[in-house]
Amino acid sequence: MEISGKIAVVTGAASGIGRALALRLAAEGAKCVVCVDLNAEGAAETAAASGGVSYQVNVGIEAEIAQLIADVETNIGPIDLFCSNAGIMVKGGAEAANEDWQRIWDINVMAHVWAARHLVPLMIARGGGYLLNTASAAGLLSQVGAAPYSVSKHAAVGLAEWLALTHGDDGIGVSVLCPQAVRSDMTRGNEQSVASLDGLLEPEPVAEACVQAIKEETFLVLPHPEVLGYFRKKSENYDRWIGGMRKLNRIFRKS
Repeated sequence: MEISGKIAVVTGAASGIGRALALRLAAEGAKCVVCVDLNAEGAAETAAASGGVSYQVNVGIEAEIAQLIADVETNIGPIDLFCSNAGIMVKGGAEAANEDWQRIWDINVMAHVWAARHLVPLMIARGGGYLLNTASAAGLLSQVGAAPYSVSKHAAVGLAEWLALTHGDDGIGVSVLCPQAVRSDMTRGNEQSVASLDGLLEPEPVAEACVQAIKEETFLVLPHPEVLGYFRKKSENYDRWIGGMRKLNRIFRKS
């Protein structure tokens, strides 16, 4: 999809990948970049820098996503590209509190579901559109020490796959972003985590990878190329891959 002249929405736009993506879409010639975040001040700063507009939205609440889409469609124009990028991290295992599981599920998974629920029918009616959903390499592999994050990101990848295979013939393009560690509020203070073994990327090259994937209509966006090799090894010998991940788990459990 060509981005020039299009209306794009980016959630989680106050910082990190979302901010870099909003700026990169503006540089690509987007007609309007709608910068969305719970952090209203940060969203407004990104909007000012990208020449767009900002909305304060809690993407963990369906009604707020529905209202966002309705407002943009009515007051700005039809949404061509929706980048469902906002996400959170919850560490721990099965013992993590139910409230933490529910919160990460709503933000990392259901926000994508709700965006598709309210936007895809509109896109189909006018002949197409594009969805970029941010997941994580954890959604293809796993995340040592963070079951809620790993599970929610697996679900996010699964949803993106389903949207792509179900609505591709309706003119809906789908890409899913699966990076390892990216410098952001989420990784601040955890720069030496297991996700950083292949390097901590700045948000800008991640945004660039997203833009190229949208232009080429590529499903899987892997700013860390090593992830594809790990993913192939996982599919080739699941037991051996789990053995390797157990070694990582032992190393980082001690650290």
